[in-house]
Amino acid sequence: MLFLCYERCSTCQKAKRFLDDAGISYTWRDIRGQNPTREELARWHAQSGLPLRRFFNTSGLAYKALNLKEKLPQMSQEQQLDLLASDGMLVKRPMLIGDSFVLVGFKEETWREQLGL
Repeated sequence: MLFLCYERCSTCQKAKRFLDDAGISYTWRDIRGQNPTREELARWHAQSGLPLRRFFNTSGLAYKALNLKEKLPQMSQEQQLDLLASDGMLVKRPMLIGDSFVLVGFKEETWREQLGL
């Protein structure tokens, strides 16, 4: 599994503790240092079944500075993917990507259920 997070994010730290405490093995990747590619984001979006807007970090400074609350509804999916791929801080975190699932954001109950814990 791939675990994407931002080291300073308290929710990411909580998710990491959850995975470690559960003995789940994963590959850790810093979302800021190694931004997801457009291809990865497109694949994860398709795999997740979630609306693309759920992949945006709506509480982040970059999201607010770009006024994306107003702009996203007018943007195509292609434009949104390009934007997400341009800055890891725009991407919702943490993310856990497995062979058959993509979890966006940390909700312990959802993660427990998906991981069979």
